Amino acid sequence: MEKCRNKSSSLPMYPYFGYETQCEQVPITFPPQHQDRQPGLEYMMKPLPIADNPEYRGSGKMAGKVAIITGGDSGIGRAVAIGFAKEGADVVIVYLYERRDAITTQRMVERYGRRCLLIEGDLRQSAFSDEVVQKTLEYYGQMDVLVINQAVQFPQESIRDISDKQLEDTFRTNIFPHFYLTRAAIPYLRPGSSIISTTSVTAYEGAPLLVDYSSTKGAIVSFTRSLSLQLVRCGIRVNAVAPGPIWTPLIVSSYSADYVKTFGSDTPMKRAGQPFELAPTYVYLASDDSSYVTGQVLHVNGGVITET
Repeated sequence: MEKCRNKSSSLPMYPYFGYETQCEQVPITFPPQHQDRQPGLEYMMKPLPIADNPEYRGSGKMAGKVAIITGGDSGIGRAVAIGFAKEGADVVIVYLYERRDAITTQRMVERYGRRCLLIEGDLRQSAFSDEVVQKTLEYYGQMDVLVINQAVQFPQESIRDISDKQLEDTFRTNIFPHFYLTRAAIPYLRPGSSIISTTSVTAYEGAPLLVDYSSTKGAIVSFTRSLSLQLVRCGIRVNAVAPGPIWTPLIVSSYSADYVKTFGSDTPMKRAGQPFELAPTYVYLASDDSSYVTGQVLHVNGGVITET
């Protein structure tokens, strides 16, 4: 059997990204754990998600830009905030209650010489999106990028177990803020601005335990495609990223401790992704590198083949 070349890396847990030298994949597993409140707290996770890739060097692709990132306190949002900061952007982190995580993200952004404004509140309320936009303008005087990334998920074995309250909470959290925040921001976005949503592989593959969550993620795909057609004449690009299983607080606050142990091991890469592995995709969509890209969904999912 042909041997694979070893690849060195300074990233904990991922020295070979799940591969041994004989080209045999070794599933990466996690310690069993569960949190009782969504969207979860990153500082309580073991191991901590990896948000910052020390090998990633910015090149000023987002210099002078201001980005609003919802759900930016942890997980994918934190990694995106760090990636944007490395590329020269100032950021606004919008979060629900996870202040300790948000402060950690703020410090990580500031470590790269950029400013980071924290705004706490509930995006399920339309008035809060107006507040986010106004506070951003007061603090920075502009906004150039929206990353709409917040989400909850409540696994259920049967659709009969999805209560009216759960259904409304999932839709009000996952898709309504796309309308609220975009509606509030549009008057202040300029040609060259970018709107990026976080959808999911579940929008394409489905997920038997996540019927309502998957439905909202499918709605985000349609939102992205339709809004891109509406805003293209304004020079504003609208795209989305569809992650596969990513090690974030949402996972440990959604699933049982038993489920968490093997989370992500059913992908072709036999592991969950880490948040830092998505950040360059958001940088690409937020920067002029993607100036001819709109209405698209980019898939970062460990090798799952999807129909787009």
